[in-house]
Amino acid sequence: MAGKFEVYPDKSGKFRFRLKASNGQVVATGEAYDSKAGAKDGCAAVQRAAAGAEIAETDA
Repeated sequence: MAGKFEVYPDKSGKFRFRLKASNGQVVATGEAYDSKAGAKDGCAAVQRAAAGAEIAETDA
């Protein structure tokens, strides 16, 4: 089973997303969005950006 994005309202009434691995562990969270549609757009942006992303090591 693949991971999944969950979109949910936070305590302040904004919308956020979290990416869960197939074992249910949260592996990424998104910022607060004013609308559910904005949070869904954030999910799509992560999907596009991660498709060809490389792993880079930094000192900081």
